[in-house]
Amino acid sequence: MATRVLLAEDEPHIAETLTFLLEHAGYEVAAANNGKQALRRALAEPPDVMVLDMILPELDGYEILQQLRADERGRTVPVLMLTAKGQRVDRETALEYGADMFMTKPFSNAEITAAIARLAERRSTATPE
Repeated sequence: MATRVLLAEDEPHIAETLTFLLEHAGYEVAAANNGKQALRRALAEPPDVMVLDMILPELDGYEILQQLRADERGRTVPVLMLTAKGQRVDRETALEYGADMFMTKPFSNAEITAAIARLAERRSTATPE
């Protein structure tokens, strides 16, 4: 069974590029283009990995992380926070809110696929709930 990735990204070009890249790497990708949709999908059917843009319409990445971690269904979903904001405070806040990894845009294809693979591996080797 393919690793399921939920991609929360509102920039169409980046969403299309990442979807193509991840599907080509063997992942099953579902996409959400706003925060409410992303949170709803993440809680309805928790993905194996979530790639979460920090700046989204309706709910931002921090709000999504906070609600995801507060809900039993989303507590253990590995989250890669993806953002154009690369300040130290952004990274620290994302990790404080529960992100597992933090990556700034622009990123290399190899870098993002390797990060997702690491998060998926952590998820698959975690003790079942």
